[in-house]
Amino acid sequence: MKRNNILCIGAGYVGGPTMAMIAHKCPQYKVTVVDINHERIARWNSDDLPVYEPGLDEIIRATRGKNLFFETDIDKGIRESGIIFVGVNTPTKTFGAGAGKAADLQYWEKTARQIREASESPKIVVEKCTIPVRTALAMERILTSKDGDIRFDVLSNPEFLAEGTAIHDLEFPDRVLIGSRETPNGLEARKAIVDIYLNWVPREKIIESNIWSSELSKLVANAFLAQRISSINAISALCEKTEADIAEVSRAIGLDSRLGVKFLNASVGFGGSCFKKDILNLAYICRTYGLEDVANYWESVVDINEYQKERFILGILDAMFNTLAGKGICLFGFAFKADTGDTRETPAHTIARRLCEEKAELVITDPKAIDNAKIDLQDVDGITYEPDPYKAARGCDAIAVMTEWKVYTELDYQRIYDSMAKPAFIFDGRNILDHKRLHEMGFNVYPIGKPPLVHFT
Repeated sequence: MKRNNILCIGAGYVGGPTMAMIAHKCPQYKVTVVDINHERIARWNSDDLPVYEPGLDEIIRATRGKNLFFETDIDKGIRESGIIFVGVNTPTKTFGAGAGKAADLQYWEKTARQIREASESPKIVVEKCTIPVRTALAMERILTSKDGDIRFDVLSNPEFLAEGTAIHDLEFPDRVLIGSRETPNGLEARKAIVDIYLNWVPREKIIESNIWSSELSKLVANAFLAQRISSINAISALCEKTEADIAEVSRAIGLDSRLGVKFLNASVGFGGSCFKKDILNLAYICRTYGLEDVANYWESVVDINEYQKERFILGILDAMFNTLAGKGICLFGFAFKADTGDTRETPAHTIARRLCEEKAELVITDPKAIDNAKIDLQDVDGITYEPDPYKAARGCDAIAVMTEWKVYTELDYQRIYDSMAKPAFIFDGRNILDHKRLHEMGFNVYPIGKPPLVHFT
């Protein structure tokens, strides 16, 4: 088995950065990333990478063409590699049983079948994408369904990356989780993956488990993180009614060592490719085991997230005299979080569509996500896209902060205020701006979870 040859099938947000880090830290391994999308592979081989992550381009430049390769010949990669990471997309199903909640595993299954057909030697197959618990059993059955003596060991090595900090997360992980069958072959295969990470990860941060625990841990981790965001957002509504300050409440409970301080920033809602689909997938799994109350609880986390976005829209409508028709509203940010161009499940998508339904004249600005915004909203007419936030806000009645880009905290808001229609509004959906200072300039300021600062009596 050519264990020094590593293959990753899937060149997306997980596969590309993860393999780049492995190549960077493990020069003794040849790492190849393959994908059926030829355009994506071409971009990985160019200076215009398909994924934006701070620090990624430097690692790619240092390893590409040396021990990191991006190719389109998947069968060749399978034949030549002893370790295969599977990082294909597993979106939420849009059809059939479980539509809207269960994971769509069609791409994963096609990949498993392709591995089986192209393999000529034993393989360690590592699940890297987010999948339902016990999916490894299905992969094992597919891989061993063909007559022959080729051995396949299926492992789980879920990713715990946060977009915007993925390179740091890969280089200094909280933990690396590797699950396998508790058999001699399974333990041997697990050791081969442990040995890869030992090139830079301290041994105490590498957790070994059975394969089912590893698969389930990823879904549960995202469910817990999303639940924290929805919980603090639910409290932000109560703060506005009682004139409490959500930032003060967050700080008070965040200093409790049992809770910690992360994921306690109230906002317009969570987004990204993981939280919603993983929670709904977890809830679907619960229902298949008859755990209706547990499923209802986790679905309510998603419901609160949707409620928060609708509440934000209704707040804008109420503040701007119950009509948005013909009014210019500028969205500061469209990515679901700062330091990424990813717009999957971004709250800004829902907000943009709802504002257009109210006949607002929408302008969208973002440092990295404008191209994706144009694709996401291609069926919506009348939206202007402008990279320069000063130009974007000019003549608008309101600004709505959708993404916590640092650049939005450093702008000259006096200049922006002077260029806007009056009265001028700012709806800070991320609570990142200096609200008191903005109010002193003349803005009517509406934060999340805090009393508004307005000039109306």
